[in-house]
Amino acid sequence: MVVEGAGPSCGLIDGFGRHVTYLRLSVTDRCDLRCVYCMSEDMSFRSRRDILTLEELTRLARLFIARGIDKLRITGGEPLVRPGILDLFAALSEPIADGSLRELTLTTNGTQLARFAEDLARAGVRRINVSLDTLDPERFRALTRGGSLARVMDGIAAARAAGLTVKLNVVALKDGTEHEIHDLIAFAHAREMALSLIETMPLGDVGVDRVDQYLPLDSLRRQIAGRWTLHDVPMRSGGPARYARVAETGGLIEFITPHTHNFCADCNRVRVTASGTLHTCLGQDDATDLKAHLRTSATDDVIVRLIDQALGRKPKGHDFILRRGASPQLARHMSETGG
Repeated sequence: MVVEGAGPSCGLIDGFGRHVTYLRLSVTDRCDLRCVYCMSEDMSFRSRRDILTLEELTRLARLFIARGIDKLRITGGEPLVRPGILDLFAALSEPIADGSLRELTLTTNGTQLARFAEDLARAGVRRINVSLDTLDPERFRALTRGGSLARVMDGIAAARAAGLTVKLNVVALKDGTEHEIHDLIAFAHAREMALSLIETMPLGDVGVDRVDQYLPLDSLRRQIAGRWTLHDVPMRSGGPARYARVAETGGLIEFITPHTHNFCADCNRVRVTASGTLHTCLGQDDATDLKAHLRTSATDDVIVRLIDQALGRKPKGHDFILRRGASPQLARHMSETGG
């Protein structure tokens, strides 16, 4: 598909001069787990007709790639529960093969990985993030409201056997993560997996007060440093992570801190929901509807213009605030935005 007036040389640049090269594309708002920091127990999901088709997702992804996006992460919900999802990965393997897309990645809860890992590797995926907040089966069942830790462990093993590099995502939760952090580090680094620690974010009503979940990573890092030797690593990805290497293991820990340290100055990413809404900031209520034009415009000119206009309005940063008893800062759940 030829995009008129667009190409990698044009690039996507926001109003603050930041080059946007990273798209997080959600393919579904549905998930086979109900993690307590992500969803309420009784979730309502969008109707099937409101969700972009695989063809529309492919068209939109290729359009962003033509505009200079060189890293694409497929997200959800849980992306691997989307029927026919391998067709999308197969379509996106083409820009990987011709070099127009540098990296195609995936964030998953791991429940479907044993089934899909080899096919993902064949499609050009080299690196994935797997959400794993605990190594205790009972706590896992409680945090996910019924999930099986063994199934996720099988998925991680299958991904590693298929040659995928795995990073573990851990949402830091008060009265839980502190008790397991050393085991999580040892588990990940013994298997050559980086560990990403993430502060909980006030997105969507999950049925509990976020203040009761919140564990600041500053305090967790001090706890880690009481046992492990941490050396800061001056890595920059244009994203939210600050990195440290553990001397005893050689492995990396990423600290993602939307509350304790604002990470927006070098932001290089945008997000598109499964329903075709472009969000240029995870922590703001900005929204641009792309779906209507995907379904009515035969050419891409209007969509390109909408994307450029949205980038011109991209906020300088988020304004996450946690207050006891306050409503969620944003109504949309993380499962809808795609992380």
